[in-house]
Formats: sequence, structure tokens, C-alpha cells
Amino acid sequence: MNKLDNINTELKHMQQQMLTYLQIHWRLFLAEGVFFIILGLCAIVVPQFFTVAIVVFLGWILLFAGMVHVSRAVAFHNMPGFGWWLFIGILQAVVGFLFITKPVTGVLTLTMLMTLFFALEGMAKISVALMMRPLANWGFILFSGVTALVFALIILISWSESAHWLLGLFLGVNMVFLGWSLVKISLHHKA
Repeated sequence: MNKLDNINTELKHMQQQMLTYLQIHWRLFLAEGVFFIILGLCAIVVPQFFTVAIVVFLGWILLFAGMVHVSRAVAFHNMPGFGWWLFIGILQAVVGFLFITKPVTGVLTLTMLMTLFFALEGMAKISVALMMRPLANWGFILFSGVTALVFALIILISWSESAHWLLGLFLGVNMVFLGWSLVKISLHHKA
């Protein structure tokens, strides 16, 4: 067998596993799809709220993570890399605190990070869609991946003018596309 045959065999095996998993767990995918559609519609209706909520939520996570890193670094001050662990913890705590206390300022930063997220998510969804290609409705995942890449491009082009609402809107649309994809796939593969 040559290398291309091995890749094709592995791909067919992975597709069969995906099909089996979808048939067994179609209800879970359906519920997840409905959840993402509802959440996405909420984000579309009030995008400014979701944009700020994302920043504040992330701020709390970073603040808590930073406190954990600092506590561990202080408790194990003889540990190799102590200075780096302490630095990481302080950095996380400071950024988290700033996101919580100045969420509007954090929106611009987070919008640029979300641009990167949409770009990477889009590439990942396209890859998954191509792995699922022979299965029914794989094109919905592909479409969701392409829209994520387009969102990344639009945010990159206009982020300074529309960052306060664009992030929440695009996140909502992205969730609706993902939810719709999951609903279509789950209903097609229900046992």
C-alpha cells in the first residue's frame, strides 16, 4: 500500500466512525443545535450586551486563573520557572481585572482576538466538513466554516468603527449557523 492508499483508508475509517457516532448520539447533537440557535438569536438581538458580556466573563476567568497561578507560584517558590509562573499569573490577573473594570476598552482587544478565533474556527470547521464530505448535510458545516472566515475578514477590515456591536452580532450569527448545521445533521442521522 502506498501513502495515498493509507490516507484514503484512514479517512474512510474516520468517516464511518463519525457516521456511527452521529447515529447513536443524534439527540445530543439536536439539543446542542437548538441551544446554539437560541443563544445566537439572543446575541443578534442585543449584540452590544453580548459583546460586553463576553469581555466581562473572560475578565473573571482570567482574574481567577491569575490568582491561582500567583498562589501556586508563591506556595512553591523553589519550583523551577517560579518567575515565569508568577509573571503569567500577574499578567492574567491584571488583564482580567482590566476587562472587568473597563469592558468597553477590552472590547477592542477582544475583538481582535475574536478575529483570530473566527479565522481558526473557520479553518477547523472546513477541515471537519471535508472529513464528513460523503455524509449527508456536510455542506452546512462547510458553510459555517466559510462564514466564520468571512466574519474574520469583515472584523479585520472594520474593527475600529464597529467593535462595540459587531463582535456580539457575528458571534450570534456564527452560533445560529452552527446550531442549524447540528440540527440538520442530527435529524438526518437519527436512528
